[in-house]
Amino acid sequence: MATQITLRTCRKLSQVLFLFLFLLLFRLTDYSGLDEIPYAVNIFFRWDPLVAATVLLATKTFISLLLPSLVIIALTVVFGRVFCGWICPMGTLLDGAGKVIHPSLQPNRLLRLVKYILLAVILTSSLFGLQLVGFFDPFSILIRGMTVGVDPVFNLLVSGFFDPIYRYAPQWLSNLSEPIYTALRDSVLPHRQSFFLLSTLSTSILIAVVALEKLGKRFWCRNLCPLGALLAIFSRFSLFRRFPGRSCKECQHCAPSCRMGAFDPTSRHIRHEECNLCMDCVDNCVNQPSRFRFLLPDNRLQIDISRRAFIGAGLAGMALPLLSQVNAGDRLPRPTLLRPPGADAEEFFSKCVRCGECMKVCIQNALQPCFMESGYEGMFTPRLIPRIGYCELNCTLCGQVCPTGAIHNLSHSEKKAFVIGRAVFDKARCLPFADNSPCIVCEEHCPTHDKAIKFEEVTVVKQNGESIDLRQPYVIPELCIGCGICENKCPLPGHSAVRVLSTSTTSGDEEYGYGAYNEKDNLQKRSMS
Repeated sequence: MATQITLRTCRKLSQVLFLFLFLLLFRLTDYSGLDEIPYAVNIFFRWDPLVAATVLLATKTFISLLLPSLVIIALTVVFGRVFCGWICPMGTLLDGAGKVIHPSLQPNRLLRLVKYILLAVILTSSLFGLQLVGFFDPFSILIRGMTVGVDPVFNLLVSGFFDPIYRYAPQWLSNLSEPIYTALRDSVLPHRQSFFLLSTLSTSILIAVVALEKLGKRFWCRNLCPLGALLAIFSRFSLFRRFPGRSCKECQHCAPSCRMGAFDPTSRHIRHEECNLCMDCVDNCVNQPSRFRFLLPDNRLQIDISRRAFIGAGLAGMALPLLSQVNAGDRLPRPTLLRPPGADAEEFFSKCVRCGECMKVCIQNALQPCFMESGYEGMFTPRLIPRIGYCELNCTLCGQVCPTGAIHNLSHSEKKAFVIGRAVFDKARCLPFADNSPCIVCEEHCPTHDKAIKFEEVTVVKQNGESIDLRQPYVIPELCIGCGICENKCPLPGHSAVRVLSTSTTSGDEEYGYGAYNEKDNLQKRSMS
């Protein structure tokens, strides 16, 4: 008994350790003043067999970054769903939430098949080119919700607490609070206050996963998690299993407390694919205690999904990619939809798992989650919005943290040459054109070695008849990389007078109000078309 209690204690310590590791890596996925991140901050995604399987099916190639997922599969084949019970930070958070929420309902066997249906839909859709894993993978949900919602709100609350102290409190109180704020800033706070689109939606999804705990212990893990379903299939071959005592046959005392509902009351057998080795049953045993030992697989119960449900899920997984291809919204040109530097144009959607790591690490807060700008299949994928933030010329952090290679890890020389889009001027708003007022802000901030924004000296006549000399800007297409700093720094309120448009846009600029001005602008227009 003492040995088994020690194992249960080890499980709790393991959960705390991996949760701390997850939070530490989340914090290290941040700008620290360096252009390199020396840590494998995306290791939890690289451990994820579901991410590896969907990317493999979608791209028809195995991504070397995802090799660590094979370790988790091997661990599952030997020990069962130990990843779910001992490692997964989402599971640990749900265990902690269960102590506060107090689940009220008992396990429902029919609900367990939902996770297998989701798994079949996700894998089949990936095979036919539609990547859905980012909507259901627990790490994508967790990190995305923390990145775009929890972390910015946490920083806002902490700053909102200390700012009034610095402004209005006595000097002695400010001196007292300064070391506390400095310690928080250097340890748990992000490097800057960020703002994200879809922050409410992303956080609400994470909160909903936690709130489901009210319906039953580990409701998400037991009934909905497709990663848990994949590991459950592998765990049917596992060797480390519960070995019941002689008195277990007539006793069901441990069944109600099983957080995974692994005990089947009808057949009085254990569903080994549902057991996550939490050791609660051993600790709560009132008779001769059970033991966990290495045994040959003996699965007396089938997985909770019928052949009809499995076929239906597969057909749904085939239909969704076809429906996405005939979606008329995807045919509309979106000239302002910009992707991160290094995004693989051909395989970006297949590789991107909507994790939000690139958004978390973006220095200027330029990367934001998409909503429906590229169809539902592109939801939560990153896009660059220059008016919110620009792409730092020497920064390659987004490619370093991408766990699947959807954003290539560019060298500094490759990054400086990578074309995100092209800048164009709107002469209806640009001050030297629309108001005959001098402005050179865009050219001053242009970071390319040979300025991509040049000026043409012109003489204009104002309304009062006065002639003045002005410098009117234009873009050299061959030099512009579309970093967006010109759009970001434009002093006009609202929409900028200079906009960065995607180089993949097929429609002419005039349709969007960016007409040609002169021969220099005609060169620009031809490059955009």
